[in-house]
Amino acid sequence: MLRSVELKTFVPARDFALSQDFYQAMGFKRGWGDDQLTYFSHGDHCAFLLQNFYMKEQAENFVMHLLVEEVDTWWQQIQAASLEERFGTRLIPPQDQPWGIREFIVFDPSGVLWRIGQNI
Repeated sequence: MLRSVELKTFVPARDFALSQDFYQAMGFKRGWGDDQLTYFSHGDHCAFLLQNFYMKEQAENFVMHLLVEEVDTWWQQIQAASLEERFGTRLIPPQDQPWGIREFIVFDPSGVLWRIGQNI
């Protein structure tokens, strides 16, 4: 039987250093990195690779979905990090969606959209 271990995506970054700072401020742990890739994780089951690569059309159509246990606690942490002021990004407050998820939206400095939510 085939078994999978982990699925990671490569997230684009227009300003690689700024994006690394952004994701650390967002609560992700920086792991291995070089001048082209940086591994970020949160907990045991969430990880992605930030890449020193940017194409406007790709970044602005890139969506990440992070399912969490306590979305309102995450929202409070995101607000406390002052991402909008520090990084010039945009946030959309939590809303209950018709598909059964309460979520909020964070745009990273490159335009990547993050939907962070919990099942309701």
